[in-house]
Amino acid sequence: MNILLTVAFFGTVFIGIPIAFVLGLTTLIALLFTPGVPLHLIPQRMFTGMDSFPIMAVPFFIIAGELMNAAQITDSIVELSKLLVGRIRGSLGHVNVVASMFFAGISGSAVADASALGTILIPAMERTGYEKSYASAICAAAAVVGPIIPPSIPMVVLGSIANLSVGALFLGGFIPGVMIGIGLMIVHYFIARKRNYPKTKIEITFKSLAQTLLRAIIPLLMPLVILGGILGGIFTPTEAAAVAVVYAVFAGIFVMRTLSYKQLPRIFFRGLVVTSIILFVMGTANTFSWVLATQEIPQKVASYIFSITKDPYLILFLVNILLLIVGCVLEGTAAIILLTPILLPIAVQVGINPLHFALVVITNLMIGLLTPPLGLVLFVVCGISKLTLHEVFKEVVPFLLLEIGVLFLVTYMPWTTLYIPKLFGLV
Repeated sequence: MNILLTVAFFGTVFIGIPIAFVLGLTTLIALLFTPGVPLHLIPQRMFTGMDSFPIMAVPFFIIAGELMNAAQITDSIVELSKLLVGRIRGSLGHVNVVASMFFAGISGSAVADASALGTILIPAMERTGYEKSYASAICAAAAVVGPIIPPSIPMVVLGSIANLSVGALFLGGFIPGVMIGIGLMIVHYFIARKRNYPKTKIEITFKSLAQTLLRAIIPLLMPLVILGGILGGIFTPTEAAAVAVVYAVFAGIFVMRTLSYKQLPRIFFRGLVVTSIILFVMGTANTFSWVLATQEIPQKVASYIFSITKDPYLILFLVNILLLIVGCVLEGTAAIILLTPILLPIAVQVGINPLHFALVVITNLMIGLLTPPLGLVLFVVCGISKLTLHEVFKEVVPFLLLEIGVLFLVTYMPWTTLYIPKLFGLV
């Protein structure tokens, strides 16, 4: 059965079938060859995988991000970023990174980040002398912080599966996200000096600063409302996501006045389409995880790893290598659902803090968004710039290496993920 599962899974992956169907088909094949197991277990397990109160936060966070994007917040975030870092060499590249860090606190999605900012900044960078491939690369690399800086959809999913505090995961993502952002800016600075990319001449006056801050403060308050409410015990993460939607509607229609009632049905529909894709992946991944559990795969993996080593540092290294490979071929949500039940018990057994391990997993799998053949963020920026995957990826490599370096720093420096949650008494 294990050989059949392996052949069915990798066979369907390599012929290019979408991952949700890969997981569903593999489960179906496994059950067909298992006597006495009824096929109606598939829809039952799919429903079980989606029937979770914390998972209700996913559609709300997606719709909140769509609402804020439709309210044209991207322009105000870009303008604020220009005021902050616009005078540094290679200024528009720095603006791209800083804007991505701000946008991460609103959308919680790397794809939304790359799409919203790439549409504005890739053409702007090209007009000021950057190669289009480089502009696309830094946009893609910066978008990775989207699901690491809270709020984050992958954190909601992982918290639900691993029974971890979503609020603690949100807080734990701050330092790794900022480390990646600062690292990207350092790498970009040296590349900008080497290639002589321009500075942006910006006249900063008190009036312009006040106007820009006023336009940007409304969207940037949303993550503070979300986290403040969760940490203050006012509402749960799921309720916080619903509050984020109400906040986005109110801010867009009544405060910023860049959103109209007529746009709402289209925005809600778009959010529901994205949600349905994520939930379908979660449902099929849950059925596949159940098959793995019935075949005692988690126990066999644990036994194999413990036969090699019980050193937590070496186990973390092996897990990181495994996840970097998995991230190339599996969508992040599916990988979290499949691998968390297998790897988290191993980490806990050797004394690794589960919150720290969870954030290492998320940081690692988000780097997979930059790696072919399945790097979703790469495909988004290639679609915007009309370039091939190869043209963009060769410029992504320095940023990818930086992010892998930060990943290992976070892995072996647990305070990076645990310090802020400890301050709030969540660890």
